[in-house]
Amino acid sequence: MLHKITRLTVRDVRFPTSSEQHGSDAMHSDPDYSAAYVVVDTDCGRKGFGLTFTLGKGTDIVVCAVEALAALVVGKCLQEIVSDFRGFYRLLTSDGQMRWLGPEKGVIHLATAAVLNAVWDLWARVDGKVGPRNEPLFLKHDFLHKWMTLPPIEQKSKSWIWLPPSCAFTSFGPRVCVEGIVVTNQCHNRVMFKQFLQASALQFVQIDSCRLGSVNENLAVMLMAHKFQVPVCPHAGGVGLCELVQHLILFDYICLSASLSNRMCEYVDHLHEHFTSPVVIQDAHYMPPKDPGYSCEMLESSVWRHQFPEGDVWKLHTNK
Repeated sequence: MLHKITRLTVRDVRFPTSSEQHGSDAMHSDPDYSAAYVVVDTDCGRKGFGLTFTLGKGTDIVVCAVEALAALVVGKCLQEIVSDFRGFYRLLTSDGQMRWLGPEKGVIHLATAAVLNAVWDLWARVDGKVGPRNEPLFLKHDFLHKWMTLPPIEQKSKSWIWLPPSCAFTSFGPRVCVEGIVVTNQCHNRVMFKQFLQASALQFVQIDSCRLGSVNENLAVMLMAHKFQVPVCPHAGGVGLCELVQHLILFDYICLSASLSNRMCEYVDHLHEHFTSPVVIQDAHYMPPKDPGYSCEMLESSVWRHQFPEGDVWKLHTNK
């Protein structure tokens, strides 16, 4: 079968997490965990599901960007795409007009991630594929716009500097003794990661399944991290991020590092009940997924209830 893509749909799905400030931080005080949720249909009935993560307002803008990319996807056959996946990636990221909105960053790149995640999910479905104990805990400090007021950190603590402001890279001096620097959703494409790695500015690489251009770009970053011998510790949480990154950490362990040394993957026990194949954690470890696909298909009932603004959850939330 050719598995020709006949339709691409995208919906604005939001969860009212701001009511209890779930996921809030110094700069994002009231996030509503959300997703631009993509479904690709094929002529043989197979579907692919993908998403990109957002914080509520602005998800509608990502939805518009996905709809703008749809014309580049609909009509293509899966075999045509995967036989030249690099070319397909460049088709989405290098359109002569839309690339002006990026290129490969911001809203248009979030939309690209959602589309590519759905294509990877479709491909995996069609093919039917699917830390050391007794070590001191690592501390991960959120330095987002908190740098100048930071008190000295205990010299012997093992710490990450997470989401550092740009000034932090030149202002460490004697103020802190840290285990390493990590950037995550502020690092929006492989070129930025390459520059940080070449400058020996990262001690941990924290990839993001929806900030970068899906599996395609994350593989490139993981390969660079392997070359520079920098551990990969993915960012996760949000809506569906844990479901996505479980596949990436398996690739890193099996195909690249063959080691768990200095490696971890974030996990938040939140919103997994809305997915058909939720991530499984056992003894503080991610378990390999059992179902084929990229694990980001949402329950249709959850999508309908949380679709913004017409879903029942939002009608009730608005009327409060």
